[in-house]
Amino acid sequence: MMKLEKLDLSRNRFDGMLPTCLSNLKSLRELDLSFNQFTGSVSSSLISNLTSLEYIDLGNNHFTGLFSFSSFANHSKLEVVALPSNDDNFEVETEYTTWVPKFQLKVLVLSRCNLNKPTGDIPKFLSHQAFLQQVDLSHNNLKGDLPNWVLENNRRLEYLGLRNNSFNGQFSLPSYPNMLLSTVDISKNDFSGLLQENFGEMLPRLELLNLAENAFEGRIPPSICNTSSLWFLDLSSNNFSGEVPVQLTVGCTNLAFLKLSDNRFHDILNTIQPFTGTLSHGLLNCSVLAFLDISNNYFSGEIPKWMHGMTSLRTLIMRNNSFHGRIPHEFPDVQYVDLSYNSFAGSLPSFLHLGSVEHLHLQGNAFTGSIPKHVLKPEVLLTLDLGDNNLSGKIPHSIGQFSKLRVLSLRGNNFIGQIPNSLCQLSKMSILDLSNNRFSGPIPHCFNNMTFGKRGANEFYAFSQGLLFHFVSDPVYKNVDLQGPEPSSTIRGRNEDPYSQYDPQDEVGFITKSRYSIYKGDILNFMSGLDLSSNNLTGKIPYELGQLNSMHALNLSHNRLIGSIPKDFSKLHQLESLDLSYNSLSGEIPSQLTNLNFLAVFIVAHNNFSGRIPDMKAQFGTFDESSYDGNPFLCGSMIERKCETVVDQPPIMLYDESEGKWYDIDPVVFSASFVASYFMILLVFVALLYINPYWRRRWFYLIEECIYSCYYAASDMLYKLSALLYK
Repeated sequence: MMKLEKLDLSRNRFDGMLPTCLSNLKSLRELDLSFNQFTGSVSSSLISNLTSLEYIDLGNNHFTGLFSFSSFANHSKLEVVALPSNDDNFEVETEYTTWVPKFQLKVLVLSRCNLNKPTGDIPKFLSHQAFLQQVDLSHNNLKGDLPNWVLENNRRLEYLGLRNNSFNGQFSLPSYPNMLLSTVDISKNDFSGLLQENFGEMLPRLELLNLAENAFEGRIPPSICNTSSLWFLDLSSNNFSGEVPVQLTVGCTNLAFLKLSDNRFHDILNTIQPFTGTLSHGLLNCSVLAFLDISNNYFSGEIPKWMHGMTSLRTLIMRNNSFHGRIPHEFPDVQYVDLSYNSFAGSLPSFLHLGSVEHLHLQGNAFTGSIPKHVLKPEVLLTLDLGDNNLSGKIPHSIGQFSKLRVLSLRGNNFIGQIPNSLCQLSKMSILDLSNNRFSGPIPHCFNNMTFGKRGANEFYAFSQGLLFHFVSDPVYKNVDLQGPEPSSTIRGRNEDPYSQYDPQDEVGFITKSRYSIYKGDILNFMSGLDLSSNNLTGKIPYELGQLNSMHALNLSHNRLIGSIPKDFSKLHQLESLDLSYNSLSGEIPSQLTNLNFLAVFIVAHNNFSGRIPDMKAQFGTFDESSYDGNPFLCGSMIERKCETVVDQPPIMLYDESEGKWYDIDPVVFSASFVASYFMILLVFVALLYINPYWRRRWFYLIEECIYSCYYAASDMLYKLSALLYK
């Protein structure tokens, strides 16, 4: 083993500290211990003894403590160093001492390793490197300006990853064209200023450019698309403004991903009618465009009919712009559509029949009419958001065919009629929002057929993962030729795809805990709620709602519901928000509700509840008086009307008081005593007559005399009356 040159223990489950005997492998050229569960510190003495190392990868373990990069000071053959980490307790320090490296690296991966945590300086030893091909310093907190020698000194650089740091100032390009640099990711920093006009000329072989979440401003240089190799361009969340250059769509024929959201763009140039605000015909040249996000800008105009020719498009996000008019009948067969918060009008678009649409967001427009009965395809639809439009009519019964539907939002429209029982067929429903309409009638008792959260997290939106970027692998970890007898050594692929964030994840707005919140991605997997507020619903609250024990939010406020709160609501163990205000509910508030340990909002204001409010324990100790306003017969310690207390003491009977209240009679006791006494007397009388014949005969004589007396008295009265009438 002393002559061992290559040791690869990657992707196992080794744990514990690194054995010190590794320092005896003086001939070791390649060491790969990545993707294990090693702990403890990385000993500097262990690394400093392995002077023959050319390749070392210790990434994705559970190392802690401080590792000094100066341990490699005498490693003249070193070409590849990978120390990425996900542990906050592991730090890499490169500026601990002043040292000049003897090596010339080809690959340096120091992501997520708290690099130079005290100072945030970029490693200065990089100024001595001239043969770097791949550099990944992402997810640290590096600060200050990016030195120009990073690009100026390394003409062989292919990948530059500085994502999620705190670099500021301008992003300076090299003074000469870099013919190999294909990937630049400097997103999530504080870079600012204008992009250089010769951006595309200095980086002519770019394939992936990510400048998102910085503070760049001004217009996009037309030269940015001088090359046809660019397939990924993300300029989102900056301060870019003006028109989108036509070269961006005409020249980038291989563009598959284009994200321009959250800027100040006001036009995508039309080569025939510039400055009209309409989408450019140049997009037709992007025959492989699969992802287009131009949301949160100032784009206007109508959606052109030629968009149906974009056959590769799978995700289209145009929300929060000023587009108007009708949506054309011809539309690309996309999977994710978000046209929300524009000024689209007319009836619902006929493209709803497209069989591949999984998520459809049309909220916040001016659509009118009703939901067509047979326009929607139920096979794949998972999200349907038609909220905040001017739709009317009834919910078609065919809605029950959408067996995979998870989210349905019809809030803020003019729908009428009863809530159809066919909704109960949507067994996988998680969020149902029918608020602010004109629904009437009772709440369906079958709502407990819907899951409202009763499923595993992976069942929900995991389907969207890989929708676009199934072909993207981390470009940091490419083959790197090493000097020596085995030139095929590589840094192996990582488990984290840095671009998986661009998989279209659905997002849904929903009111819970008295505020409007946006739920997106993994958070949406665990959110569930039912909102029927602000309608004309009547009748009692179905006790079946208490069986939805995975629901997080329930809002039935502003209706005309009657009856009491079902005691089964105490089974809603995951409930965080319950709003029953502005109804005609009555009775007592069930004390069992105090068992809802996650309840953060509880509102029963403006009803007819009476009695004592639940004890101020657990979550109920956090609710203030406003939760109970408008219930004049409620009493409790936290509201104005206090409950009367009864003290268990023996009564003190005074003569005057007892004498003055002798006539107080319990009517129930009196009635029972009277009836019992009457029957006892009757039974005694009957028994006496039965036993004694003498008294029995006397009784019959008495009855006979009474009958004769009554007969003659009545006859005499009738005779006198007839004589009087005759006169």
